[in-house]
Formats: sequence, structure tokens, C-alpha cells
Amino acid sequence: MRVCAACLLAAALFVACGTSKAQGVPPENAAHPTPATQGEAKAPQPVLSPPATADVRLDGKAVVVNYGSPAMRGRKIMGGLVPYGQVWRTGANAATSFTTEADLMIGTLRVPAGQYTLYTLPAAPGKPWMLIVNKQTGQWGTVYKQDQDLGRTAMHARTLPVPQESMSITFENTTMHATELHVKWELTDEWVEMKTAR
Repeated sequence: MRVCAACLLAAALFVACGTSKAQGVPPENAAHPTPATQGEAKAPQPVLSPPATADVRLDGKAVVVNYGSPAMRGRKIMGGLVPYGQVWRTGANAATSFTTEADLMIGTLRVPAGQYTLYTLPAAPGKPWMLIVNKQTGQWGTVYKQDQDLGRTAMHARTLPVPQESMSITFENTTMHATELHVKWELTDEWVEMKTAR
């Protein structure tokens, strides 16, 4: 019995196509996935108030501040976004944390080694700001309980020569036993002396 060559070729093609499908191999003319069909990946959004850290060592012991650093973004800051006469979280997002391994004198306030939250009480130009050391920790920045205050101390003021876009907390003019804690934003530089307690 003779089988035509065309019939054999057709049968071979049929078997080959069936094998490809069974193994999960797509036909050559199948549409390939595109980024649109897979769902386009979105670029991460910039963090408006990124986390920041200031740290220093006094007498070999660590002092650390963790805070959120907001930016001006064209806004009026002091007396606007940061009202005078109202307690400010002194940063953004979660409360500004303050940890010290050493017993400290911050301005006129004695602060035992431990974990705290920092707030400030901004004042109009010509009047002193107050730095607030609060014993509550881990809260959102707008949660403030005055009955948890360890205490308050007056800050000193300087005017920055040019506006500072992002708020910062820094330790400056540091020696072995003492430093200055600075809060800077817009044209404001509020600072207080900090030293190991004797």
C-alpha cells in the first residue's frame, strides 16, 4: 500500500504542533506579553519628609536624635506652617526621638540617661523658643501630653544667611564633654547647649 508524500508531511506537522502545545511552547505567531499587558511598574514616589538622624558622642557615650525632615516647598514656615505659641513636633511624621547613654544638662534642664521625645514651643522673633523633653516615646508626632514632660529649657536664636530648604537637627561645636543641638529651617536656627552632667 503506497502512502503519498504529502499525507506523510501533513501528519508529521500535526504531531509536531501537538507536541509544542503539550509542552507549553507558544506558537510563533502568538502575541508576546508587553509591559502594558503585564501592568506597568510605577516609579516609587519621593518621600516628602525623609527620616534623618543626628548623633554625637559625649564622654564616649552616644546621643542620638531621629526625626522626619520636611521641606519648605514654597511654603511660609515660621509663623505659618509652624505656628508661634503652639507645641511643634520638631520634624515630621513620627515623634522626634531622643536617646542618650549619658546623664546630660540640656540648657538648664537635667536629663538622665534614657529615651525621650523632643518637642519645641516656637516663639515670635525676639522671644525665646523652648525645647521640651518629654518622657512619652513611640507616638505619632502630633500626640503631645504635657503631663509627660520631663521639663523645658530656653533656646538661643540665630538667623541663617540664606533660607534652608529642608529642616535639620544637628550637633555642632562639639568637644569631648559638650555640644550644641541646633534646629534649622527656613531662616531660623534655634539651638541649646548640651553637656554631660557632673
